[in-house]
Amino acid sequence: MTRVEIKVRESGPYKVTGPARLIDVDGTEYDLPEGPFALCRCGHSKDKPFCDASHKEAGFVACERAG
Repeated sequence: MTRVEIKVRESGPYKVTGPARLIDVDGTEYDLPEGPFALCRCGHSKDKPFCDASHKEAGFVACERAG
C-alpha cells in the first residue's frame, strides 16, 4: 500500500502526496485533484480547504515548526 506524505511547508500550505481522502467536520468528502495537492493553513485562501497561494499576499508566517 502506498503511504501518504504530508509535507509542512515553511509558512505555507501542507503539501499532500499519495492516495488520500479529505473529509470536513460536517462529513463532506472533497473530490481531490490527481497528483499532489496543497491544504491551506493561513486561513486566507478563497478555495478552502485548498491553498490558492493567498498566504504570500497576506504575509503569513507560521509560528510553529514540525519536528
